[in-house]
Amino acid sequence: MGASRRAGIWLLLACTLATTCGCAHFHQPEMFIPDVPSERKKTILADYMIESPDLLQIDLLYAVPKPPYKIQPLDVLSVTVRNTLENEPLTGLYPVEPDGLITFGGRYGNVKVSGMTLKEATEAIQKHLDPILKEPPLKVANVAVAEGRGVQLIRGQHLVRPDGTVSLGSYGTVIVAGHTLSEAKALIEAHLKQYLESAEIVINVIGYNSKVYYVIFDFGGNGQQVIRLPVTGNDTVLDAISQVNGLTSVSDARNVRVARSAGAGEPDQILPVDWEALTCRGRSETNYQLMPGDRIFVKAYPMTALDNRIARVVQPVERLFGFTLLGTATYKGVKFANTFGGSSTSGGGF
Repeated sequence: MGASRRAGIWLLLACTLATTCGCAHFHQPEMFIPDVPSERKKTILADYMIESPDLLQIDLLYAVPKPPYKIQPLDVLSVTVRNTLENEPLTGLYPVEPDGLITFGGRYGNVKVSGMTLKEATEAIQKHLDPILKEPPLKVANVAVAEGRGVQLIRGQHLVRPDGTVSLGSYGTVIVAGHTLSEAKALIEAHLKQYLESAEIVINVIGYNSKVYYVIFDFGGNGQQVIRLPVTGNDTVLDAISQVNGLTSVSDARNVRVARSAGAGEPDQILPVDWEALTCRGRSETNYQLMPGDRIFVKAYPMTALDNRIARVVQPVERLFGFTLLGTATYKGVKFANTFGGSSTSGGGF
C-alpha cells in the first residue's frame, strides 16, 4: 500500500512538471483575435499628439526682425566693406560680443554697435574705418543681421513643461500640448510674428516621453511589478517582454494577455497571447502591435499563488507556536533549575 501511494505521488509530480515546464509540453488552441494589428500586419498610428514631458527639437530656419531693430549682444552681423587694405578683406559674419563690440581683427580693431539700429551701426563702422582706410572712396556697402540672438534662444531642444508650454526665450512661451506637430509649427510661427517680420521653423519630437505602455508581472499574491516603456509605434508583445529580460521564474506562460481600453463607456479589450506559438513555433498572430496605454499582464502560476496564500496564513501561526514553544521550554528549564538547584542546596546542609 505504501509503495503504491509513493508511486501515485511521483506520477502526480511528473504530470505537474509536464504541464508547467517548457515550450514543448503544453499547447493552446489558436486564440488570436482577427483584425487586431500584429507583427505581420501592423498599422500606422494616428498623428502624434504632443504632451508633457515630450522633448522637442525646434530649428528656426530664418527670421527677419521687425524694424527698427536695435542690435543686441550675441547677434551675428553680416558686414561688407569695399576698398579695404590689401590682403585684408573686410567681409563676412561678425558676432556681437557680450560687451557690445564687434571685432574685425588686425588693423581694423573693434567697434561698439550694441543698442544701435542698422543704419546707426553702418555709420559707426564707417566713422571708425575712415582714418584707417584713407584711400577714397571708402564705403560700407552693407550691415545686416545674419542671425539674431532670438534665433539662438529658439534653436535647440525644448522640454514640454507640465503646463503644456515650451519656452522660446525672450519671445515668451507657446502652448503645444494637445496639438500635432503641424499644429504646433503653425502656433509657434504665428506667435513669432509678433516679434519677427517672417519666421519659419522645423519641429520634431526627439524624446517620446508621454506615450507609454506597461508590462505587469504578477507574483502570485506577493505583489506585482509594473514596468513603464515608451511607445515607438513599432512595438510588439515580444519586443516588450525582451525589453524586461523575459518572463520571471513564477510567470505562467499560458496566462499572458494584453489589456487595451476601448474608451469611456466601451468594454475593455482583452487580447490573449499564445506564448508557446509565439516563441516556440514562430507564429505571429498573437504578437500584437502595442498601442499607447496598453497593459501586458503576465499572471503567476496558480500553484505559486496558492503556496503564497497558504504561507500567509500558516507563517503567523507557526510564529505564534514558535513563541509558545520557546516560552514553554524556557519556563520548564527555569522550573527544573530551581527545583533541582534547591534540593541540592538543602542536601548540602545535612
